Amino acid sequence: MRRLYAILVAAGLIYMLFVFLGTLPLYGKVDLSNRVSAHFLAKDVNSVDVKKWVEGDKQVPSREKIYGRKGFEDESANVVTSIVVNYRSFDTLGEVTVLFASAVGIGLVLGGMKRMGYGRKPNFILRVSTGILLPLIIMFGIYIFVHGHLTPGGGFPGGTVIAAAVLLLYLSNEEFVANMKTSKSLEGSMGSLYVIFGLAGLATGGAFLFNFLPNGVVGSLFSAGVVPLVYMTIGLKVGSELSGVVAEIHEEREG
Repeated sequence: MRRLYAILVAAGLIYMLFVFLGTLPLYGKVDLSNRVSAHFLAKDVNSVDVKKWVEGDKQVPSREKIYGRKGFEDESANVVTSIVVNYRSFDTLGEVTVLFASAVGIGLVLGGMKRMGYGRKPNFILRVSTGILLPLIIMFGIYIFVHGHLTPGGGFPGGTVIAAAVLLLYLSNEEFVANMKTSKSLEGSMGSLYVIFGLAGLATGGAFLFNFLPNGVVGSLFSAGVVPLVYMTIGLKVGSELSGVVAEIHEEREG
């Protein structure tokens, strides 16, 4: 019976593949100028093509600086942010969900109450340097996702840096135990907040995570509409999830 199900599933996937390929335009026949990607590839926050009025009714193209100005549809100074959070925002929700599923799986397999020891005391230099570097690491992680719409960064790398700080605490102090209740509570609330932002955009603009806030000035901290809020949400969610993974790995079930 399982073989029959496998054959039916394989046949269905092959059929869907051929149907999908049949709807695609022939290779070499695609008008790339009509693709959404052309907008992002041509994006330049330093200048943009505009039409200026001259004598009579003539218009001539020119280049005008837009960095530091208002009134543009896409206010993210970082083009990667424009793609990930604006154009691929629903896909980003899927990526966060996959990470959540991975964290839950690790918790189910490795979760427990007994602390796993290393068999030796942490190095003195590691313990002292952790106390000095820990605030800087956490601050840097927050900076990465708060400024993700302005500079290279975003929620995933910022959250990973914060989780690295938690890992450093475990490595430098055998008595340290993360507060899993706080971590899971933060993880769940940030995930719910991400969906709320998305549904608010769907209700106001007809698209998931549609920007429903003022865009502000290109290049300023309070710009890009809802994008900074989304990145902060993702950063805190990823940081709490990966911190939970680190905590679960450092524990083992009582035997």
